[in-house]
Amino acid sequence: MKSLMNWFLSLTLIAFSSAALAEIAPDALVKSTAEDVLAIVKKDKDIQAGDQKKIFQLAEEKILPNFNFDRVSRMVLGKNWSGATKEQQDAFQREFRTLLIRTYASALSKYKNQTLEYKPLRAQPEDKEVTVKTLILQPGGQPIGVDYSLEKGADGWKVYDIVIEGVSLVTNYRGQFSNEIRQSGMDGLIQKLVTKNKEAAPAK
Repeated sequence: MKSLMNWFLSLTLIAFSSAALAEIAPDALVKSTAEDVLAIVKKDKDIQAGDQKKIFQLAEEKILPNFNFDRVSRMVLGKNWSGATKEQQDAFQREFRTLLIRTYASALSKYKNQTLEYKPLRAQPEDKEVTVKTLILQPGGQPIGVDYSLEKGADGWKVYDIVIEGVSLVTNYRGQFSNEIRQSGMDGLIQKLVTKNKEAAPAK
């Protein structure tokens, strides 16, 4: 649970601009856009007060559209992806995306003046996949190591995994979803996500 909350917190510290993805090096992208999203949070009193509609909108517009969501979905389902129908794959992606929005929103509402420290990027110019290493610095708390795995495609750099203190987002969800599929099948997993997402939906 602690690792999950740390992962949620890490999402508050990074947002991606689609226009910039193809132009900026991945480490520079992490730094500039993290500072952008923190500036928004610091200035927006509604977000600081927990306005769920605004928080969800920020997550929807700034974060998730710039993940490689197809790859993330395939990775978290593992072998269960190929065993699912096209309809099940689409339904899972839709609900999993909503899950990530609401977990990001949960983290954003808990922002308490954390800052980021950036490690030197170890990569070659021709690399298509890189890891950007950072530390979340918390007032009065131990630093949290956060590694962002990105890949470069036709539309620029996109995130496909986040590792916090050695715990992978992908691996974490793969374990949870695999257990649910074993117990209730793919349709059972999808229905569970639907129910949780409806319960957590912000008031309109």
